[in-house]
Amino acid sequence: MSPDLWMLLAFAGLLIAGVPVAFSLGLAGAVGILAGLPPAMLATLGTNTYNSIAKYPLIAIPLFILTGLIFERSGVALRLVRFAQALIGPRHGGLALVAVLVCMIMGGMSGSGPADAAAVAMVMLPSMTKAGYPRPFSATLIAASASTAILIPPSVALILYSIVVPGVDLRALFAAGLFPGILAGLALLVPVLIVSRRFGWEGSSPAAGAERLRVGETFKQALPALFAPVLILGGLRSGLFTPTEAAVVAVAYGVVIGLFVTREIGLKDLWGLFGEAAVISGVVMLIIALAGIFAWAGTMLGTFRDMAQWIIALTDNGVLLLILIMLAVLAAGMLLDAISIYLILMPILIPVMQHFEWNPVWFGILLAMNIAIGQFTPPVAVNLMVTTEVAKIRLEQTIGWALLFVVAMAGALALVAVFPEIALWLPRVLGYNVG
Repeated sequence: MSPDLWMLLAFAGLLIAGVPVAFSLGLAGAVGILAGLPPAMLATLGTNTYNSIAKYPLIAIPLFILTGLIFERSGVALRLVRFAQALIGPRHGGLALVAVLVCMIMGGMSGSGPADAAAVAMVMLPSMTKAGYPRPFSATLIAASASTAILIPPSVALILYSIVVPGVDLRALFAAGLFPGILAGLALLVPVLIVSRRFGWEGSSPAAGAERLRVGETFKQALPALFAPVLILGGLRSGLFTPTEAAVVAVAYGVVIGLFVTREIGLKDLWGLFGEAAVISGVVMLIIALAGIFAWAGTMLGTFRDMAQWIIALTDNGVLLLILIMLAVLAAGMLLDAISIYLILMPILIPVMQHFEWNPVWFGILLAMNIAIGQFTPPVAVNLMVTTEVAKIRLEQTIGWALLFVVAMAGALALVAVFPEIALWLPRVLGYNVG
Protein backbone atom coordinates (compact mmCIF):
# COMPACT_ATOMS: atom_id res chain seq x y z
CA MET A 1 0.00 0.00 0.00
CA SER A 2 1.35 3.43 -0.96
CA PRO A 3 2.32 6.07 1.66
CA ASP A 4 -0.43 8.33 0.26
CA LEU A 5 -3.03 5.72 0.99
CA TRP A 6 -1.64 5.01 4.45
CA MET A 7 -1.93 8.70 5.32
CA LEU A 8 -5.47 9.12 3.98
CA LEU A 9 -6.70 5.88 5.57
CA ALA A 10 -5.14 6.89 8.88
CA PHE A 11 -6.94 10.24 8.74
CA ALA A 12 -10.30 8.65 7.86
CA GLY A 13 -9.88 5.95 10.51
CA LEU A 14 -9.03 8.43 13.24
CA LEU A 15 -12.05 10.58 12.38
CA ILE A 16 -14.35 7.56 12.43
CA ALA A 17 -12.87 6.56 15.79
CA GLY A 18 -13.90 9.95 17.17
CA VAL A 19 -10.46 11.52 17.43
CA PRO A 20 -10.71 15.34 17.18
CA VAL A 21 -9.99 16.76 13.72
CA ALA A 22 -6.81 18.56 14.83
CA PHE A 23 -5.17 15.42 16.21
CA SER A 24 -6.44 13.32 13.31
CA LEU A 25 -4.64 15.65 10.90
CA GLY A 26 -1.41 15.69 12.89
CA LEU A 27 -1.28 11.94 13.50
CA ALA A 28 -2.19 11.11 9.89
CA GLY A 29 0.60 13.40 8.70
CA ALA A 30 3.04 11.58 10.99
CA VAL A 31 1.85 8.23 9.58
CA GLY A 32 2.48 9.53 6.07
CA ILE A 33 6.00 10.62 7.02
CA LEU A 34 6.80 7.23 8.56
CA ALA A 35 5.33 5.35 5.59
CA GLY A 36 7.03 7.25 2.78
CA LEU A 37 9.84 9.41 4.11
CA PRO A 38 12.95 8.80 6.24
CA PRO A 39 12.06 8.58 9.96
CA ALA A 40 14.44 11.48 10.57
CA MET A 41 11.80 13.71 8.90
CA LEU A 42 9.74 13.41 12.07
CA ALA A 43 12.07 16.10 13.39
CA THR A 44 10.17 18.57 11.18
CA LEU A 45 6.95 18.18 13.21
CA GLY A 46 7.75 21.09 15.51
CA THR A 47 8.85 23.35 12.67
CA ASN A 48 5.76 22.58 10.61
CA THR A 49 3.35 23.28 13.45
CA TYR A 50 5.07 26.59 14.19
CA ASN A 51 5.24 27.68 10.55
CA SER A 52 1.53 26.97 10.11
CA ILE A 53 0.48 29.59 12.66
CA ALA A 54 3.39 32.04 12.42
CA LYS A 55 1.48 34.19 9.94
CA TYR A 56 0.59 37.80 10.61
CA PRO A 57 -2.96 37.72 9.14
CA LEU A 58 -3.94 34.96 11.57
CA ILE A 59 -3.83 37.53 14.38
CA ALA A 60 -7.19 38.75 13.08
CA ILE A 61 -8.94 35.46 13.94
CA PRO A 62 -8.77 35.63 17.77
CA LEU A 63 -9.48 39.35 17.64
CA PHE A 64 -12.65 38.96 15.57
CA ILE A 65 -13.71 36.08 17.84
CA LEU A 66 -13.27 38.42 20.81
CA THR A 67 -15.24 41.12 18.98
CA GLY A 68 -18.15 38.75 18.50
CA LEU A 69 -18.15 37.72 22.17
CA ILE A 70 -18.05 41.34 23.35
CA PHE A 71 -20.97 42.36 21.15
CA GLU A 72 -22.88 39.25 22.15
CA ARG A 73 -22.60 40.09 25.88
CA SER A 74 -23.17 43.82 25.39
CA GLY A 75 -26.88 43.49 24.68
CA VAL A 76 -26.33 44.36 21.03
CA ALA A 77 -28.45 41.46 19.73
CA LEU A 78 -31.43 42.53 21.87
CA ARG A 79 -31.24 46.12 20.60
CA LEU A 80 -31.01 44.94 17.01
CA VAL A 81 -34.04 42.70 17.53
CA ARG A 82 -36.09 45.59 18.92
CA PHE A 83 -35.13 47.83 16.02
CA ALA A 84 -35.91 45.15 13.42
CA GLN A 85 -39.26 44.41 15.08
CA ALA A 86 -40.21 48.08 15.01
CA LEU A 87 -39.04 48.39 11.41
CA ILE A 88 -40.88 45.34 10.10
CA GLY A 89 -43.96 45.63 12.31
CA PRO A 90 -46.60 42.93 12.95
CA ARG A 91 -47.15 40.76 9.86
CA HIS A 92 -47.13 37.14 8.84
CA GLY A 93 -43.66 35.82 9.54
CA GLY A 94 -42.58 39.11 11.11
CA LEU A 95 -40.44 37.62 13.88
CA ALA A 96 -38.90 35.17 11.42
CA LEU A 97 -37.91 38.10 9.19
CA VAL A 98 -36.44 39.81 12.24
CA ALA A 99 -34.37 36.71 13.06
CA VAL A 100 -32.88 36.57 9.56
CA LEU A 101 -32.13 40.30 9.51
CA VAL A 102 -30.50 40.33 12.94
CA CYS A 103 -28.39 37.26 12.13
CA MET A 104 -27.06 39.00 9.03
CA ILE A 105 -26.17 42.17 10.94
CA MET A 106 -24.58 40.19 13.78
CA GLY A 107 -22.58 38.27 11.18
CA GLY A 108 -21.02 41.60 10.23
CA MET A 109 -19.54 41.80 13.73
CA SER A 110 -18.65 38.27 14.81
CA GLY A 111 -17.54 36.54 11.59
CA SER A 112 -18.54 33.25 13.25
CA GLY A 113 -21.72 31.28 12.56
CA PRO A 114 -21.97 29.46 15.91
CA ALA A 115 -21.41 32.67 17.91
CA ASP A 116 -24.02 34.45 15.78
CA ALA A 117 -26.48 31.58 16.24
CA ALA A 118 -26.02 31.53 20.02
CA ALA A 119 -26.51 35.27 20.46
CA VAL A 120 -29.64 35.52 18.30
CA ALA A 121 -31.20 32.26 19.56
CA MET A 122 -31.02 33.41 23.18
CA VAL A 123 -32.97 36.57 22.30
CA MET A 124 -35.34 35.38 19.54
CA LEU A 125 -36.39 31.84 20.47
CA PRO A 126 -38.59 32.77 23.48
CA SER A 127 -40.43 35.45 21.46
CA MET A 128 -40.93 33.19 18.43
CA THR A 129 -42.22 30.34 20.60
CA LYS A 130 -44.77 32.67 22.27
CA ALA A 131 -45.88 33.84 18.81
CA GLY A 132 -46.71 30.27 17.80
CA TYR A 133 -43.65 29.28 15.80
CA PRO A 134 -42.64 25.62 16.29
CA ARG A 135 -39.30 25.45 18.10
CA PRO A 136 -37.72 23.16 15.45
CA PHE A 137 -38.58 25.74 12.77
CA SER A 138 -37.21 28.66 14.80
CA ALA A 139 -34.01 26.85 15.73
CA THR A 140 -33.37 25.79 12.14
CA LEU A 141 -34.10 29.24 10.74
CA ILE A 142 -31.70 30.94 13.15
CA ALA A 143 -29.03 28.33 12.44
CA ALA A 144 -29.43 28.83 8.68
CA SER A 145 -29.46 32.63 8.96
CA ALA A 146 -26.37 32.60 11.20
CA SER A 147 -24.49 30.69 8.51
CA THR A 148 -24.35 33.93 6.48
CA ALA A 149 -21.68 35.06 8.97
CA ILE A 150 -19.20 32.98 6.99
CA LEU A 151 -19.86 35.26 3.99
CA ILE A 152 -20.61 38.70 5.37
CA PRO A 153 -17.35 40.42 6.39
CA PRO A 154 -15.48 40.07 8.64
CA SER A 155 -15.44 36.31 8.08
CA VAL A 156 -12.98 34.09 9.93
CA ALA A 157 -13.26 31.48 7.15
CA LEU A 158 -12.40 34.01 4.43
CA ILE A 159 -9.39 35.16 6.45
CA LEU A 160 -8.12 31.60 6.44
CA TYR A 161 -8.87 31.17 2.72
CA SER A 162 -6.76 34.24 1.94
CA ILE A 163 -3.84 32.62 3.79
CA VAL A 164 -4.22 29.17 2.24
CA VAL A 165 -4.58 30.46 -1.35
CA PRO A 166 -1.54 32.52 -2.39
CA GLY A 167 -2.09 35.93 -3.91
CA VAL A 168 -5.72 36.44 -2.87
CA ASP A 169 -6.49 39.89 -1.47
CA LEU A 170 -8.45 39.57 1.79
CA ARG A 171 -10.10 42.95 1.19
CA ALA A 172 -11.39 41.66 -2.15
CA LEU A 173 -12.72 38.53 -0.43
CA PHE A 174 -14.50 40.61 2.22
CA ALA A 175 -16.10 42.80 -0.45
CA ALA A 176 -16.97 39.79 -2.61
CA GLY A 177 -18.77 38.07 0.25
CA LEU A 178 -21.15 40.95 0.99
CA PHE A 179 -23.71 40.58 -1.82
CA PRO A 180 -23.71 36.74 -1.82
CA GLY A 181 -24.22 36.89 1.95
CA ILE A 182 -27.18 39.25 1.54
CA LEU A 183 -28.51 37.09 -1.31
CA ALA A 184 -28.30 33.98 0.89
CA GLY A 185 -30.26 35.77 3.62
CA LEU A 186 -32.91 36.94 1.15
CA ALA A 187 -33.18 33.40 -0.23
CA LEU A 188 -34.11 32.18 3.26
CA LEU A 189 -36.91 34.75 3.44
CA VAL A 190 -38.79 33.16 0.53
CA PRO A 191 -39.73 29.89 2.27
CA VAL A 192 -40.16 31.77 5.57
CA LEU A 193 -42.86 34.03 4.10
CA ILE A 194 -44.58 31.16 2.29
CA VAL A 195 -44.64 28.86 5.31
CA SER A 196 -45.64 31.64 7.75
CA ARG A 197 -48.58 32.65 5.58
CA ARG A 198 -49.64 29.04 5.08
CA PHE A 199 -49.69 28.23 8.80
CA GLY A 200 -50.88 31.67 9.86
CA TRP A 201 -47.96 32.50 12.11
CA GLU A 202 -48.43 36.10 13.34
CA GLY A 203 -50.31 38.69 11.33
CA SER A 204 -51.17 42.37 11.19
CA SER A 205 -52.84 43.97 14.21
CA PRO A 206 -54.14 47.42 15.26
CA ALA A 207 -50.86 47.91 17.12
CA ALA A 208 -48.95 48.17 13.86
CA GLY A 209 -48.98 51.97 13.95
CA ALA A 210 -47.69 51.99 17.51
CA GLU A 211 -44.83 49.70 16.49
CA ARG A 212 -43.93 52.04 13.66
CA LEU A 213 -43.66 54.97 16.05
CA ARG A 214 -40.92 53.17 17.94
CA VAL A 215 -38.62 52.94 14.89
CA GLY A 216 -36.79 56.18 15.69
CA GLU A 217 -36.24 55.27 19.34
CA THR A 218 -35.08 51.73 18.65
CA PHE A 219 -32.87 52.93 15.79
CA LYS A 220 -30.99 55.19 18.21
CA GLN A 221 -30.47 52.25 20.57
CA ALA A 222 -29.28 50.01 17.72
CA LEU A 223 -27.10 52.64 16.03
CA PRO A 224 -23.84 51.66 17.79
CA ALA A 225 -24.32 48.06 16.61
CA LEU A 226 -25.25 49.11 13.08
CA PHE A 227 -22.15 51.30 12.89
CA ALA A 228 -19.75 48.42 13.62
CA PRO A 229 -19.80 46.87 10.10
CA VAL A 230 -19.59 50.38 8.60
CA LEU A 231 -16.50 51.11 10.71
CA ILE A 232 -14.77 47.87 9.69
CA LEU A 233 -15.58 48.00 5.97
CA GLY A 234 -15.19 51.77 5.73
CA GLY A 235 -11.76 51.64 7.33
CA LEU A 236 -10.66 48.88 4.96
CA ARG A 237 -11.96 50.73 1.91
CA SER A 238 -10.35 54.02 2.89
CA GLY A 239 -7.01 52.34 3.57
CA LEU A 240 -7.10 53.64 7.12
CA PHE A 241 -6.18 50.19 8.39
CA THR A 242 -5.41 46.67 7.18
CA PRO A 243 -7.75 43.70 7.83
CA THR A 244 -5.67 42.70 10.86
CA GLU A 245 -5.71 46.26 12.21
CA ALA A 246 -9.47 46.31 11.54
CA ALA A 247 -9.82 43.45 14.02
CA VAL A 248 -8.03 45.52 16.68
CA VAL A 249 -10.27 48.51 15.96
CA ALA A 250 -13.36 46.27 16.16
CA VAL A 251 -12.34 44.98 19.60
CA ALA A 252 -11.65 48.49 20.89
CA TYR A 253 -14.98 49.72 19.53
CA GLY A 254 -16.83 46.77 21.10
CA VAL A 255 -15.23 47.44 24.48
CA VAL A 256 -16.26 51.12 24.36
CA ILE A 257 -19.83 50.16 23.41
CA GLY A 258 -20.11 47.51 26.12
CA LEU A 259 -18.57 49.60 28.91
CA PHE A 260 -19.91 53.08 28.20
CA VAL A 261 -22.92 52.86 25.83
CA THR A 262 -24.93 49.74 26.68
CA ARG A 263 -23.15 49.39 30.06
CA GLU A 264 -23.97 45.69 30.17
CA ILE A 265 -20.39 44.54 30.71
CA GLY A 266 -17.81 45.66 33.25
CA LEU A 267 -14.06 45.43 33.55
CA LYS A 268 -14.38 42.13 35.41
CA ASP A 269 -16.50 40.73 32.58
CA LEU A 270 -13.80 41.64 30.06
CA TRP A 271 -11.33 39.34 31.77
CA GLY A 272 -13.75 36.44 31.38
CA LEU A 273 -14.38 37.32 27.74
CA PHE A 274 -10.63 37.41 27.05
CA GLY A 275 -10.33 33.94 28.53
CA GLU A 276 -13.27 32.60 26.52
CA ALA A 277 -11.89 34.07 23.30
CA ALA A 278 -8.50 32.55 24.09
CA VAL A 279 -10.03 29.08 24.51
CA ILE A 280 -11.99 29.29 21.24
CA SER A 281 -8.98 30.73 19.39
CA GLY A 282 -6.77 28.02 20.87
CA VAL A 283 -8.97 25.33 19.33
CA VAL A 284 -8.84 27.08 15.94
CA MET A 285 -5.08 27.59 16.09
CA LEU A 286 -4.51 23.99 17.16
CA ILE A 287 -6.35 22.77 14.07
CA ILE A 288 -4.31 25.10 11.85
CA ALA A 289 -1.02 24.10 13.53
CA LEU A 290 -1.50 20.33 13.32
CA ALA A 291 -2.93 20.62 9.80
CA GLY A 292 0.51 21.95 8.87
CA ILE A 293 1.96 18.48 9.49
CA PHE A 294 -0.69 16.92 7.24
CA ALA A 295 -0.14 19.54 4.54
CA TRP A 296 3.66 19.17 4.60
CA ALA A 297 3.48 15.36 4.45
CA GLY A 298 0.91 15.47 1.63
CA THR A 299 3.09 17.89 -0.35
CA MET A 300 6.30 15.91 0.12
CA LEU A 301 4.60 12.62 -0.77
CA GLY A 302 2.83 14.16 -3.77
CA THR A 303 -0.57 13.15 -2.38
CA PHE A 304 -2.28 16.45 -3.17
CA ARG A 305 -0.78 16.64 -6.64
CA ASP A 306 -1.92 13.09 -7.47
CA MET A 307 -5.44 13.73 -6.17
CA ALA A 308 -5.69 16.99 -8.10
CA GLN A 309 -4.62 15.25 -11.31
CA TRP A 310 -7.17 12.51 -10.66
CA ILE A 311 -9.94 15.10 -10.24
CA ILE A 312 -8.90 16.96 -13.42
CA ALA A 313 -8.89 13.65 -15.33
CA LEU A 314 -12.50 12.96 -14.37
CA THR A 315 -13.85 15.31 -17.03
CA ASP A 316 -12.86 18.15 -19.34
CA ASN A 317 -16.16 19.88 -18.59
CA GLY A 318 -15.38 22.60 -16.06
CA VAL A 319 -19.05 23.16 -15.21
CA LEU A 320 -19.65 19.49 -14.43
CA LEU A 321 -16.49 19.31 -12.34
CA LEU A 322 -17.48 22.44 -10.43
CA ILE A 323 -20.82 20.82 -9.59
CA LEU A 324 -19.06 17.67 -8.38
CA ILE A 325 -16.69 19.73 -6.23
CA MET A 326 -19.59 21.69 -4.74
CA LEU A 327 -21.37 18.45 -3.83
CA ALA A 328 -18.18 17.09 -2.25
CA VAL A 329 -17.68 20.30 -0.23
CA LEU A 330 -21.34 20.20 0.86
CA ALA A 331 -20.84 16.64 2.12
CA ALA A 332 -17.68 17.74 3.94
CA GLY A 333 -19.54 20.72 5.43
CA MET A 334 -22.10 18.33 6.93
CA LEU A 335 -19.31 16.62 8.89
CA LEU A 336 -16.48 19.13 9.45
CA ASP A 337 -16.07 22.79 10.37
CA ALA A 338 -15.10 25.44 7.81
CA ILE A 339 -11.49 25.75 8.98
CA SER A 340 -10.83 22.03 8.67
CA ILE A 341 -12.43 21.91 5.22
CA TYR A 342 -10.23 24.71 3.89
CA LEU A 343 -7.07 23.19 5.33
CA ILE A 344 -7.83 19.69 4.03
CA LEU A 345 -9.31 20.44 0.61
CA MET A 346 -7.56 23.58 -0.64
CA PRO A 347 -4.16 21.92 -1.31
CA ILE A 348 -6.09 19.57 -3.61
CA LEU A 349 -8.42 22.16 -5.16
CA ILE A 350 -5.88 24.91 -5.88
CA PRO A 351 -4.33 23.01 -8.86
CA VAL A 352 -7.85 22.22 -10.14
CA MET A 353 -8.85 25.88 -9.83
CA GLN A 354 -5.73 26.95 -11.71
CA HIS A 355 -6.22 24.32 -14.43
CA PHE A 356 -9.73 25.53 -15.26
CA GLU A 357 -8.77 29.19 -14.67
CA TRP A 358 -11.52 29.80 -12.15
CA ASN A 359 -11.34 33.17 -10.47
CA PRO A 360 -9.88 32.51 -6.98
CA VAL A 361 -12.05 35.16 -5.27
CA TRP A 362 -15.25 33.86 -6.88
CA PHE A 363 -14.28 30.25 -6.15
CA GLY A 364 -13.58 31.13 -2.51
CA ILE A 365 -17.04 32.65 -2.15
CA LEU A 366 -18.65 29.56 -3.71
CA LEU A 367 -16.82 27.36 -1.22
CA ALA A 368 -17.89 29.62 1.64
CA MET A 369 -21.55 29.51 0.55
CA ASN A 370 -21.35 25.74 0.32
CA ILE A 371 -19.76 25.42 3.75
CA ALA A 372 -22.44 27.78 5.10
CA ILE A 373 -25.11 25.32 3.95
CA GLY A 374 -23.24 22.52 5.72
CA GLN A 375 -23.33 24.49 8.99
CA PHE A 376 -27.07 23.83 9.36
CA THR A 377 -27.32 20.47 7.58
CA PRO A 378 -27.40 17.38 9.83
CA PRO A 379 -25.78 15.14 10.99
CA VAL A 380 -23.15 17.49 12.49
CA ALA A 381 -24.43 21.01 11.65
CA VAL A 382 -22.47 23.14 14.13
CA ASN A 383 -24.90 26.07 14.02
CA LEU A 384 -27.89 23.78 14.46
CA MET A 385 -26.27 22.06 17.42
CA VAL A 386 -26.08 25.46 19.13
CA THR A 387 -29.67 26.51 18.42
CA THR A 388 -31.22 23.13 19.27
CA GLU A 389 -29.40 23.23 22.60
CA VAL A 390 -30.89 26.66 23.33
CA ALA A 391 -34.34 25.49 22.15
CA LYS A 392 -34.08 22.26 24.20
CA ILE A 393 -35.06 20.04 21.26
CA ARG A 394 -33.45 17.08 19.49
CA LEU A 395 -31.44 17.64 16.33
CA GLU A 396 -33.49 15.11 14.35
CA GLN A 397 -36.62 17.24 14.85
CA THR A 398 -35.14 19.90 12.57
CA ILE A 399 -34.29 17.75 9.53
CA GLY A 400 -37.39 18.63 7.49
CA TRP A 401 -36.99 22.37 8.02
CA ALA A 402 -33.25 22.13 7.39
CA LEU A 403 -33.83 20.56 3.96
CA LEU A 404 -36.21 23.39 3.07
CA PHE A 405 -33.59 26.03 3.88
CA VAL A 406 -30.85 24.00 2.16
CA VAL A 407 -32.85 24.19 -1.09
CA ALA A 408 -33.35 27.95 -0.64
CA MET A 409 -29.68 28.71 -0.01
CA ALA A 410 -28.60 26.30 -2.78
CA GLY A 411 -30.62 28.52 -5.13
CA ALA A 412 -28.55 31.51 -4.02
CA LEU A 413 -25.37 29.48 -4.51
CA ALA A 414 -26.46 28.56 -8.05
CA LEU A 415 -27.06 32.23 -8.89
CA VAL A 416 -23.55 33.20 -7.75
CA ALA A 417 -22.09 30.27 -9.69
CA VAL A 418 -23.92 31.24 -12.90
CA PHE A 419 -23.41 35.00 -12.46
CA PRO A 420 -19.91 35.52 -10.95
CA GLU A 421 -20.32 39.30 -11.02
CA ILE A 422 -22.69 39.03 -8.04
CA ALA A 423 -19.52 38.37 -6.05
CA LEU A 424 -16.94 40.18 -8.17
CA TRP A 425 -18.70 43.44 -9.01
CA LEU A 426 -18.19 45.16 -5.65
CA PRO A 427 -14.45 44.37 -5.25
CA ARG A 428 -13.90 45.50 -8.86
CA VAL A 429 -15.69 48.79 -8.19
CA LEU A 430 -13.69 49.30 -5.02
CA GLY A 431 -10.47 48.77 -6.95
CA TYR A 432 -9.33 45.55 -5.28
CA ASN A 433 -7.38 42.85 -7.07
CA VAL A 434 -9.78 40.01 -7.94
CA GLY A 435 -7.29 37.89 -9.87
